[in-house]
Amino acid sequence: MVGARTADLAPTAAVKFFGAGTAACIADLVTFPLDTAKVRLQIQGESKSSLGSQRYKGVFGTIKTMVKTEGPRSLYNGLVAGLQRQMSFASVRIGLYDSMKQLYTRGSENTGIGNRLMAGCTTGAMAVAFAQPTDVVKVRFQAQARLLAGDSAKRYNSTIDAYRTIARDEGVKGLWKGCLPNITRNAIVNCSELVTYDIIKELILKHNLMTDNMPCHFTAAFGAGFCTTVVASPVDVVKTRFMNSVPGQYSSASNCAVNMLIKEGPTAFYKGFMPSFLRLGSWNIVMFVTYEQIKRGVMRAQQSWESPF
Repeated sequence: MVGARTADLAPTAAVKFFGAGTAACIADLVTFPLDTAKVRLQIQGESKSSLGSQRYKGVFGTIKTMVKTEGPRSLYNGLVAGLQRQMSFASVRIGLYDSMKQLYTRGSENTGIGNRLMAGCTTGAMAVAFAQPTDVVKVRFQAQARLLAGDSAKRYNSTIDAYRTIARDEGVKGLWKGCLPNITRNAIVNCSELVTYDIIKELILKHNLMTDNMPCHFTAAFGAGFCTTVVASPVDVVKTRFMNSVPGQYSSASNCAVNMLIKEGPTAFYKGFMPSFLRLGSWNIVMFVTYEQIKRGVMRAQQSWESPF
């Protein structure tokens, strides 16, 4: 992103593209249980039958309850779809961010916040267009309660079965359910996450508070995670509710939001805030630190191949 030493060979777009996808997959593997807990808390109260009579209290209480009633594997429901999502999704929204930023600034080194926001919105929307089906399947799996006495009530048996069943029962457009709120969410997430990380890192380096190394990346990523959670949480809850809903439950994402406001009050939009923050904060730290290291590692390897002696 910013602050690369001039002595370093600049990473190519391909390195950033595949590096972002790989780093995001590693971050997902580490933080997936928190994401699953977040989804369960977000859909709680949606309907009395959605998760049986089970009630969740707090992120760690949710994880404990899931392990006790459904087994440890339930924390990784939808992991395959989640990794598919990250490889296609993060590669575009994060890996192409710098390229899009250069496009809007026409190669200028002076990048204003407006151009950064436009770049974040563009890559976020592009990513949703590619990866929305994987996100729908991931959310459905995470929301699926696999109670010991009610396994027969499972909606899907596997990732492939989920894609097939959704396409058959809801049409191909069912795989793109919630696309509009997801585009909105990811425009917000991308702008707050990438732009905040970019700016915090730039300020740290500009004022010589840290050098361009792991502590700097850690600090910028933590700040980006917190800002993103505060800004994006309401849209994230609506997106999760709408994508997990059965056909006919909500007429649109806005109808879902209105129903939440009327039935559960404004605090419903911040359901699962703590797991969202724990997940986004830790996800950002793992992803950005890994991403920066992958970029440097690949370019150093390339330099050593080109100049072996």
